[in-house]
Amino acid sequence: MRLVIPKTQETDAGFDDLMELIFWSCFNLSTTIIGAGIMGLPACVKKLGMVPGLLIIILTAFLTEKSIEFMIRFPGLEIFLLMEVSWGMPLENMEKLCGDMCCDVISGTSSSGIHHSGVLEGWFGVHWWTGRTFVLVVITFAVFAPFDSLRFTSALSVGLAVVFLVIAVGISIVKIISGGIEMPRLFPIITDAVSVFELFTVVPVLVTAYICHYNVHSIDNELEDSSWMHGVVRTSLALCSSVYLLTSFFGFLLFGEETLDDVLANFDTDLGIPFGSVLNDAVRFSYAAHLVLVFSVVFYAVRVNIDSLIFSSSRPLVLDNFRFASITIVLVGIIFLGANFIPSIWDIFQFTGATAAVCVGFIFPAAVTLRDRYNIATKETRFYLSL
Repeated sequence: MRLVIPKTQETDAGFDDLMELIFWSCFNLSTTIIGAGIMGLPACVKKLGMVPGLLIIILTAFLTEKSIEFMIRFPGLEIFLLMEVSWGMPLENMEKLCGDMCCDVISGTSSSGIHHSGVLEGWFGVHWWTGRTFVLVVITFAVFAPFDSLRFTSALSVGLAVVFLVIAVGISIVKIISGGIEMPRLFPIITDAVSVFELFTVVPVLVTAYICHYNVHSIDNELEDSSWMHGVVRTSLALCSSVYLLTSFFGFLLFGEETLDDVLANFDTDLGIPFGSVLNDAVRFSYAAHLVLVFSVVFYAVRVNIDSLIFSSSRPLVLDNFRFASITIVLVGIIFLGANFIPSIWDIFQFTGATAAVCVGFIFPAAVTLRDRYNIATKETRFYLSL
């Protein structure tokens, strides 16, 4: 399986066109970025207020771009690879995020003692085949789909995320015209020291929303020129930041102070507009389909990292079918159990965002850059590292 270039087109000269390679690479990296984290961003804006919330999303994108630039630019890359591989197991938490979020959408979730029905529960009621376990079984089998290349999977995944966004924006506009939306709160509510510290709880969600570093090397290896990767990263981050800003803005605008930690859970209520129930299902189903496709793309990088950690001296994974199947089955089993017994994605958000995501996204690239054994770091580079 390849991320960008299918095996059947590897030697096709027409496929080596720069713009086509960058086009598909951007879709793949964008799919890695836009995962389950997007659903927590409206809640982040609710906690910070509209103005600081949107600004912090832009700042996080800027810092992410810089950290990836350091990864690609500095020759100490092999050190980062060792660090990244050693964190391969925590990266599985991102797989659990996709599985948990998709199950929440399809089979339902509970928050603060209130159960929010999923798509299947809303359509057919409560049955064994609408429950969390069965839904997870179906989702995890998506990894075994016989894709020769993940480029079309990535494009479709991004397209489904855009469909979700367009529907949400349309609902907000209709409610604005009908006068059903109040003025959103622009700044956070700060009453004491505790409320100040609570503002920092958005950091793990923001970091997790932008983490994509573990897939950068896989995409870079398939490009003919590593310098192209800078354009791919900037384009993907610009696209994802736009989606994040619009989702956060219209999500908080639509639901206001009633915005839940998982904004999709808000879409099981009466929207107060014509065809509200149909639009609710369309929003949740489109994003559930998006997460199923994200699962396949992210799983590729997780499998490569784990294989490099355990079988570093063995022949390439693509040449060993038994090792490939064994690693896949074990990882899928772990993910399945984790998603079943950790039903709240916010436990995973807080753990992953505060540990593995911060290390892979910022601490490890900074460590490589600060070592600077070729003495190429500039004052500007060191300034960004201080941030």
